[in-house]
Amino acid sequence: MERMASVDAAWLRMEEPTNLMMITAVLWFDEHPDWERLKEVLRERLVERFPRFRQRLVVPEGLLAVPCWEEDPAFDLEAHLGHAVVPPPGDRDALEQLVSQWMSTPLERSRPLWQFHLVDGFGQGGALLVRIHHTIADGIALARVLLSLMDESAEEHFTPEPQPLESPSTPGWVKLLRGARAVASGTRAVWKRGAELIAEPIQVGDLVRGGARGAAALSRLALMPSDPPSVFRGELGTVKRAAWSDPIPLEEVKAMGRAMESTLNDVLLAALAGALRRYQEERGGTVEDLRAFIPVNLRPMDEPIPRELGNRFGLLFLDLPVREVEPRRRLRLLKQRMDELKRSPEAALTFGMLGMVGFAPLAVERAAVEVLASKGTLLMTNVPGPRHPMYLAGTKLAGLMFWVPQSGKVGLGVSIFSYAGKVTVGVSVDAGLVPDPHRLVIDFQDELRALASAASASATSSFPG
Repeated sequence: MERMASVDAAWLRMEEPTNLMMITAVLWFDEHPDWERLKEVLRERLVERFPRFRQRLVVPEGLLAVPCWEEDPAFDLEAHLGHAVVPPPGDRDALEQLVSQWMSTPLERSRPLWQFHLVDGFGQGGALLVRIHHTIADGIALARVLLSLMDESAEEHFTPEPQPLESPSTPGWVKLLRGARAVASGTRAVWKRGAELIAEPIQVGDLVRGGARGAAALSRLALMPSDPPSVFRGELGTVKRAAWSDPIPLEEVKAMGRAMESTLNDVLLAALAGALRRYQEERGGTVEDLRAFIPVNLRPMDEPIPRELGNRFGLLFLDLPVREVEPRRRLRLLKQRMDELKRSPEAALTFGMLGMVGFAPLAVERAAVEVLASKGTLLMTNVPGPRHPMYLAGTKLAGLMFWVPQSGKVGLGVSIFSYAGKVTVGVSVDAGLVPDPHRLVIDFQDELRALASAASASATSSFPG
């Protein structure tokens, strides 16, 4: 039996019926995946490689009892694999309804906390619905795990691969990919040669600074007011809804950033702020500036994924300039605020706070989570994927979307995932607060168009409608 890390225990104890601590992903394919081959891939690359997928949760009784992991003596891979059917007409709306249903359904705690569903009836191909409890790992680690299941061709099957020596001049993205390639015990790549990441990750060293900067960040957290009431805040229910956009050409978004001296991430966040303004106006609510929780990976990306996985990330608190109407000014404000946060140790501080409350009495942890959750309105996650097509069990991956859980009274999550030259935006919402999540997605795309127009009045960008 293995004692659970305090941060992982914190995420376990945050779970409530109105906010399940579960990471959900959906992968879709133009052809139907081979079920038997998929099972063998999951056995070899998931279950045999990462022990957490064979272990069940044990929560002893007692005020000071510590949650633990233990090998499930009755572990059966088949019990974690299922089939689902998208109802007619089998389009994306129907798939979104199925994802929403499973997003609202808790995992069975008597066995390892994960489940894969092969989905039939979606278009001409199929889909794979993935649910994994947050206490197993954070979103970045699980994204790397999912990508480690894949190959670069339909015929390829992973084999151990020697690691090249690095020189001091080796580019950072190459080191990152080599670390991903070394998954667990030196086995094969998540992303191989030619793959690149589109995100600008915040370096761990930039987040763990002491002295006056650390004291200032701690003071900012302590004095930070709660986010104002808005159409996105209120009592949560147990029904969640998911929606996602058509793929957006990544190069067009990057071109906007270059034209306005901003990063790709700045552009996406500025479009999100504009979408939140549009949605508040459409719902007839008061337009308020809102604060977003931004997860920041604290695990070096040039190192292998640890076999025990776990959570190692902190949170940045980003004040979104939602009330600013003019797109270019909104982007400038957003960039200034994000640049300041990149130099802040805020993420490392929140990681330490979660570790401290992980084994505190439950009432203390819930009070701390409520205070923390009151500081923001939404969780925004940006996870990069490979630039080139990948194959799962011999079937080409057409697209992928994921959602991480919120906590406390936060009922809105926004996820961005890039893959094969496209970027997809997804939202997960509490159905009682945001009954029309597609409206948010449309507003986001409209704001990207407005930013494109601001970047170049003479050029037009063809974002999906």
